[in-house]
Amino acid sequence: MRAALSYTGARIVLFVAAFGVCYLAGARGLLLLVLAAAVSGLISFVTLSRQRDAMSGALVSRLREFRNILRRLFPPTPRVVCHPGSIS
Repeated sequence: MRAALSYTGARIVLFVAAFGVCYLAGARGLLLLVLAAAVSGLISFVTLSRQRDAMSGALVSRLREFRNILRRLFPPTPRVVCHPGSIS
């Protein structure tokens, strides 16, 4: 959870900074939002790769834990395989 909050917080900070720079450069309205999103997305793609990897690793481990809990609560039922011609 900490990794996801850290990554999300950094993305928000980058977006706000890009928004401010684009605003000061004269962009307004929809152009301002699109430019800020594009600039912050490109910067975060390069600079936040470690945080993104940490977040995805934490997410994968939590999903594994959740799947294991579900398997313990609801064990899979055995499958019966019928081949064509084996049933008269």
